[in-house]
Amino acid sequence: MLQHVYERASQARYLTRILIATDDERIREEAAGFGAPVRMTHAGHPSGTDRVAEAASSEPAEIVVNIQGDEPLIDPAAIDAAVLALLEDSEAPMATLRKAIEHPAELANPNVVKLVADLAGNALYFSRSAIPYVRGDQPHTWYKHIGLYVYRRDFLLAYPDLPVGPLERAERLEQLRALENGYRIRAVETEYESFGVDTPEDLERVSRLYEASLHRLDACFARASGGAAPRDRDAGTGRAFLDTGMLRNG
Repeated sequence: MLQHVYERASQARYLTRILIATDDERIREEAAGFGAPVRMTHAGHPSGTDRVAEAASSEPAEIVVNIQGDEPLIDPAAIDAAVLALLEDSEAPMATLRKAIEHPAELANPNVVKLVADLAGNALYFSRSAIPYVRGDQPHTWYKHIGLYVYRRDFLLAYPDLPVGPLERAERLEQLRALENGYRIRAVETEYESFGVDTPEDLERVSRLYEASLHRLDACFARASGGAAPRDRDAGTGRAFLDTGMLRNG
């Protein structure tokens, strides 16, 4: 599974290097088996952002992407969209993804994090509860958070020293640390549907979806290859880290 994530992330056009960040020797050995570079980190980081901040401290990248290591169906185009949000907004320190909720059951599921954004596409709040509350029967589109993060390097390295606020402690959502400390998060809308793997049943479902997606992905990049090569832009110094914190028991 880790190799699938690595290979799909490698197809993102705005990344120049991908590294795996872990504190688990078993994962380091697995990554070495398919030739992926690894950054070993300290154990006990409270969040994936803290882990990636440590790993990124030795890298010169201007932009750093945090990709979950249990997302074998990660869409390279979604990665690029999140990176572009920072390239197009020089004042934003951080970006992430949001997707319209299509299944009403997700609204009541606390494991599906919801978010609200302002009219400019900046995140206002993330919650495990259904937000906003819609009074009456007026139509509304709710959004869920897709847990991929893009940071400017200086902001990421300062992130572990930001104070943890009451909202982050209450919701157990690391991205709230940025909002509680007054930092802006760009929330880019995407069609990418996140499929994390936490159980054997998840793995079986994702395996089926992965096989079905191969043809579509090949067609997508065949079309994209005709465009200008964005690696010549400033984003060419970008790095992506696969955070494997959720894989330790897998």
